[in-house]
Amino acid sequence: MVETMALSPALGVEVTSVKSLLDDAVIGRCMEALKWRGVLLIRGLHLDDDEQLEFARRLGTVLAPGGKEIFKVSLDPSKNPAAEYLKGTFNWHIDDTTNDVPAKATMLTARHVAMTGGGTQFANTYAVWENMSAQERELYQGLRVVHSFEAAQRLLVGDPAEEDLAAWRTLATHESSLVWKRRDGRCSLVIGATADHIVGLEPDESRKLLDELLARATEERFCYTHDWQVGDLVIWDNTGILHRALPYDSSSERTLHRTTIAGEEPWL
Repeated sequence: MVETMALSPALGVEVTSVKSLLDDAVIGRCMEALKWRGVLLIRGLHLDDDEQLEFARRLGTVLAPGGKEIFKVSLDPSKNPAAEYLKGTFNWHIDDTTNDVPAKATMLTARHVAMTGGGTQFANTYAVWENMSAQERELYQGLRVVHSFEAAQRLLVGDPAEEDLAAWRTLATHESSLVWKRRDGRCSLVIGATADHIVGLEPDESRKLLDELLARATEERFCYTHDWQVGDLVIWDNTGILHRALPYDSSSERTLHRTTIAGEEPWL
């Protein structure tokens, strides 16, 4: 029988006693856990790429950005030409905030782990919303936020060159509700590194509000930190769970294989 254990009070569940990952009962339990607990962990699976994709396809449609269904997460340029870009993942973020429809879930399997650092942290923005007062909810509910690639890059490059700014600004931005109310009635916050500004607020006021919300959302009580072991499988709800990688040496062999599940509901 499949068993589950909470990873932290606010989010996350570890699934154990899994005999067949593709069993309908296991799939159903995983989908339920992912929705209500945000992060799902199964240790010791040691999936190869074919097995990872087979399982991912049972959860939804697998995306293939750049024609690749498996993306290697590594700071080694020989393994990943986008290694420098991945340093942006050290900041709290949600993927696909500049797309019309965000990815529903992200799946990582651990092939090599860092000797020091390299964990992944998660923060539950559903829980933050649920812990807000009625007055706070009323204040935030009508606000809209613009997300951009530039906002995330500015956190990495303190004084960007003009050519960098010009390149960043060719990429699409996206405006959404700061508080995303889903079709099922649940609410989460659309914040993180890509949050550029709040529509209609002065820049300083906008930045202050976004920084305060991010600090609140990433308080320890709303977080879970995952320390990777080789063979781990971790899946999370990309639409309402913030995540970030903890720093590790760029010469580390840390390598995770990522698969992304397509979203079904557009930002509002």
